[in-house]
Amino acid sequence: MKVFVLDAINPKGIDVLRQQAETVLWDDPGIGRWRDEADGVILRGNTPITAADFAAAVRLKAVSKQGTGVDRIDLAAARAHGVRVMNTPALNAEAVAEMAMTLALCAARQVPMLDRLLRSGTPVAREDFDGSRAGGAQGFWGKTVGILGMGAIGRRTAEKWRGAFAMNVVWHDPYVPAGALADAGRRAETLADLLPEIDLLSVHAPLTAETRGLIGRGELAMMKPTAIVVSVARGGIVDETALYDALASGALFGAALDVFEREPPAVDHPLFRIPTFVGTPHVGAGTIDSREQTSVAVVEQLLDVLNGGKGRNVLA
Repeated sequence: MKVFVLDAINPKGIDVLRQQAETVLWDDPGIGRWRDEADGVILRGNTPITAADFAAAVRLKAVSKQGTGVDRIDLAAARAHGVRVMNTPALNAEAVAEMAMTLALCAARQVPMLDRLLRSGTPVAREDFDGSRAGGAQGFWGKTVGILGMGAIGRRTAEKWRGAFAMNVVWHDPYVPAGALADAGRRAETLADLLPEIDLLSVHAPLTAETRGLIGRGELAMMKPTAIVVSVARGGIVDETALYDALASGALFGAALDVFEREPPAVDHPLFRIPTFVGTPHVGAGTIDSREQTSVAVVEQLLDVLNGGKGRNVLA
C-alpha cells in the first residue's frame, strides 16, 4: 500500500506508518503524484481535497485528517467515490483549551503589548496597565465565561476556567440534546441570552454554513465594553471587520484569534493595529505532547482502513 502525507506531522506517526506502508512525505518531489498513486492520504493543515481530487484519485481508499476540522475536504464527493474520511477529534482538546486560556489571559493583561514596549525601549507607566488609571488590565476571577460550542474542547475549556478562576460558566450549543451537560454550567438557549452577561466569550464551534459570521456586528454590540472575545475554532465564525470596529471604537475591551478567515493573515491586517488584540497563526493544538499523540492516531486509523478495517472517527 502507498500513503502520501500531504502536510508535516510529528516523526512518531511517520515511524509507525513506515512499518506498514510505502510512504511519500510532504517534502518529497513526488508528492504531487498522490492523485495517481495514493491508496491513502494523511493531511493536517489547510490542504484542501476537492471533488476534482476525489474524481482523479482512482486508487484512493481513505483520507485521515489530523485534528478535528474537515471543512476543506469535500465529504459529499468522498462518499460518492467510496473514500472513507476520518479525523482525530478530542485528542487535541487539552492543548487547544490551554491555548484558549493563554490567549484570553494575554489579551486581558495586555501581555504582548507590554512585551513589545519593553523590547522597543519605550517607557512603560505601570499605572496605565495595573488599574490605577482608567483602562488598565482585566481580571477573570469570579466572573462569567460564555462557551460557544460544547464539544470536547469547549467542555474542557469550561472546566479549566471554573476550576482555576472560579468563573461562572454559561454555554450555548443548539446541537446538545435537552438536559445533557447539566453539570457543565448554565445553558443559554440563544446567543442573545448568552452575550450580554459574559465577561469572556470563548468560541469552540465548527465552521459550517450556520456558524459562518455567527459572531458579527449585532452580536458584538450585545456584549459588555469590558468583555473579551477569543476564538481557537475556525476563521470565519467571528466577523473580523466587525471585531475591528468594536475594538477600535471601545465597544469591546480586547480580543484574541488563533484562527483567521485568511491564513496566514496579511501583515497589514487591521486587527494588528489594535493594542488589545492578540493574534497567533492557528497553533492552538501545537504542543509536542499533542502532536505526538495525534500523529500516531491519524496513522493508525488510516492503516486500519487500508488493512480492511472499518477505521475510527469516520465522517464519510
